[in-house]
Amino acid sequence: MAQRLQHRGPDGEGVWAQPGIALAHRRLAILDLSEGGHQPMGFGSQVLTYNGEIYNHERLRADLDGPWRSTGDTEVLVHLLAKEGIACLDRLVGMFAFAAWDTQERRLLLARDRLGIKPLYYQVLPDGIAFASELKALLVMGQPEIDQSAVRDFLFHGYIPAPKTIYRGIAKLPAGHALTWQAGRVRIESYWNPSTAIIARDAGDTVRELDSLLRDVVPAHTLSDVPVGVFLSGGIDSALTAYYLDRPHTYTLGFDAGGRSEADAARRAADHLRTQHLELCAPQADFSSALDHMPGLFDEPFGDSAAWSNYLIAQFARREVTVALSGEGGDEIFCGYPRYWSRIGARSTLFNRSMARYLPPLSRFASSMQRRAYVGLPAYAAALGGLTAQQIDSLLAKPWQEPEYDYLWFYRQYWRDDLSPLAQLRWLDLKTDLAEGLMTKVDRTSMAHSLEVRPPLLDHRLVEFMLSVDPAILVDERRRRGKLLVRQLMEPRLPAGHLGRPKSGFGLPVHRWLRSNPQVLHDAVRRLMDRGVLRRAVGTEFRRAWSLLVLDRWFTAFG
Repeated sequence: MAQRLQHRGPDGEGVWAQPGIALAHRRLAILDLSEGGHQPMGFGSQVLTYNGEIYNHERLRADLDGPWRSTGDTEVLVHLLAKEGIACLDRLVGMFAFAAWDTQERRLLLARDRLGIKPLYYQVLPDGIAFASELKALLVMGQPEIDQSAVRDFLFHGYIPAPKTIYRGIAKLPAGHALTWQAGRVRIESYWNPSTAIIARDAGDTVRELDSLLRDVVPAHTLSDVPVGVFLSGGIDSALTAYYLDRPHTYTLGFDAGGRSEADAARRAADHLRTQHLELCAPQADFSSALDHMPGLFDEPFGDSAAWSNYLIAQFARREVTVALSGEGGDEIFCGYPRYWSRIGARSTLFNRSMARYLPPLSRFASSMQRRAYVGLPAYAAALGGLTAQQIDSLLAKPWQEPEYDYLWFYRQYWRDDLSPLAQLRWLDLKTDLAEGLMTKVDRTSMAHSLEVRPPLLDHRLVEFMLSVDPAILVDERRRRGKLLVRQLMEPRLPAGHLGRPKSGFGLPVHRWLRSNPQVLHDAVRRLMDRGVLRRAVGTEFRRAWSLLVLDRWFTAFG
């Protein structure tokens, strides 16, 4: 199992075992590069294997007695666990996934950080439990049956939401949760439930408080004994991250598709911020390589085409650094997605609802009408998700369908009637798509190159502060823009016009490529039909074709 995760930790390996229990670790050496940081690490009755960074570990160390053999955060965490047990989770500032075995109580504790930055999978077995950072390690013990409901969820979300995986019997530990296993009994509980109460503040005071918090949070995430860089795009979040650091090394990925490339804007920001800047231009998007890599990266279907761009920039940055900061999470906490100013659910009319019901469900116009027909939670889900329920039911062969399947089950558990529409959307973003979509993409594509990516904008102290800020003051519906407070904060600090650029993502120009290579989609759909997964074909105009291409490649590799 550990050997399959060598890419996550190429700098060392360790195994600790006693009758009935074995812990393994692959080390990516970042803090305390000496043997003092070797894992699994024990203290008292606790033995720990741990992935992540605790940014406040020096402050926590000051409250502990020792003795100390290292200067890293792993030893601080194992001492905290020995002293406080699961209660210490509330004191940790950072990103983490870990397993701790109590040799006296014969009890296992698994924990995942509040925002789901680091992954953790587990499999309850007839005679115990197994766990790992990626699915591929658990598959050493055999490949379970495919969970057909997870395929429906993948098409709906573009990822498979926790606690599900593509396999029956293997689960993801949800973000902000801890699992204890003892004598065959499993208990899972949430340990992070942030307040959503809005605190009335003057806009100017809010900006000043945000600025002060960022000055503490962003530099704290550079904690490292190895080189650190910053991913710099043409957007505001990565520029904000670079601004709060002293002449950082910055890295940009440019594309051959001129209008989609952010390299020029990133270069101007780098010059303005006086960073040490390098950029890589991808001369041509290699879609075949992207599709070939997807199954092995994620081990289950994952439908964000931007994963390939993340993979390339991580590969580029890893030539010089072992740690990179990114601006991920800014759109969620600062309300930067277009859906924040598009008045979700307001376009539901009798005409739209009728068109959604009677048009061919896979047509582009029908898809638009389906999304416009919804109100309430279905409308929010349509703004966040992939294919609509009607499209999925129309595509899947009968054995893969389930009558009256609840496609909204994942969103439903985080639906909050007590929140305003904007606060509701921000809450759903943070509790659903962020961990299972965005953070999954960042973790797998970076750790494939043994690069640790840290998102300082998802420091839980910053997230909790922003949850107390009324999202209404972050969004201007009339001008169709969000992140108003961050714009006010950063506009004087960035090149003129930098914040006026239209939002551009890292997604690949899939539809342009498919128009030139229609046979690729035709062959993928035919294979899915031959497998009995799909019951009908789609054309290159289908807006979610990438999900079908990914699903086909996953079945080819694993299915």
